[in-house]
Amino acid sequence: MTVDRGHGPPIFMIPGIQGRWEWMAPAIEALGVRHRVLSGSLRQLGETPVADRTFETWFAGIDALLDRAGLRQAAVAGVSFGGLIAAGYAAARPDRVSALVLIGTPAPRWRDDHPSASYVKHPRLSVPQFVAGALGRLLPEVRSSISGWSARVVFLARHLGRVLRYPASPTRMAACVRAWQATDIVSACRRVTAPTLIVTGEPELDRVVPVSASLEYLSLIRGARHQTLARTGHIGLVTRPREFAALISGFLAAEQAAVTNKAG
Repeated sequence: MTVDRGHGPPIFMIPGIQGRWEWMAPAIEALGVRHRVLSGSLRQLGETPVADRTFETWFAGIDALLDRAGLRQAAVAGVSFGGLIAAGYAAARPDRVSALVLIGTPAPRWRDDHPSASYVKHPRLSVPQFVAGALGRLLPEVRSSISGWSARVVFLARHLGRVLRYPASPTRMAACVRAWQATDIVSACRRVTAPTLIVTGEPELDRVVPVSASLEYLSLIRGARHQTLARTGHIGLVTRPREFAALISGFLAAEQAAVTNKAG
């Protein structure tokens, strides 16, 4: 299932390594107030067998969904691992990307000591460790970004409900990492020409991707800028979706105004 919500300047959202757009549904709904938001799961963006998954497969899938929507160009936003795909797509398809947003994206260069390395070798066996670690990373951010215990409980029930209803596939996550290992994202970033915004949470709250790793893109993508989504960590787009949407909309509106002024 793909998603196409709202009206206005288009944004294509690429989900994280778990591959499910449903996990970021609150952000899609918030952005849909001012934008036309398109997205799909990583599986839907690449129909090749898991073992053959490559970044080019995802690029072709994005092309197909934009074509189906009748869009020649859109802003492209990638969440976490999805930011790697977004950066690669912006480099490979500059005419189709009006602006690039990287949200909590890991450093572009794969390292053998990356925390995900163990998941690649033993994806199914690593599930209990992954789940236990995820809860430990989630709770401090929820306490910071959402006021009041009742509101926190409601958020956790809804968020964990989405996770259980739309589960991630450990083998597909491992395939994503293998595709990353085989792709030179650093060189791709140096070819990006689209206006770029790097969005992070606060350093002490993002316990998934170090903010310092995301900030590496500032030196790789010409003219890239950075904004912090206050009181959030790695999932600020769902803990504070309205604030996230306002940040993205402000960036895109400013870029469009700059283009209009330059043309005038």
